[in-house]
Amino acid sequence: MSFTLNAVVRSTDLQGKGASRRLRKENLIPAIVYGKGEPVAIAVKNNELVRALEEDTFFTSNITLALEGGNETVVIKALQRHPSKGVPLHVDFVRV
Repeated sequence: MSFTLNAVVRSTDLQGKGASRRLRKENLIPAIVYGKGEPVAIAVKNNELVRALEEDTFFTSNITLALEGGNETVVIKALQRHPSKGVPLHVDFVRV
């Protein structure tokens, strides 16, 4: 199964604890893409991520991130969730 997530690149003023909290209020989850090349701070839509997380194969599949500059093929490396609510707080992706 293939997964595609829409993502937007975060500028340097949209990084940090306060900016991440503001992103979550706008239904966006902060994330990072690292691996081959420079790391890129992004944000993915909460509802798309939650829907994809319901599938067990999401954690082992290649994921296509639809960015403004093109598509990136990644795998999920780490997912941070809220300790009591279980909602995603941050995602780490690694380029394939």
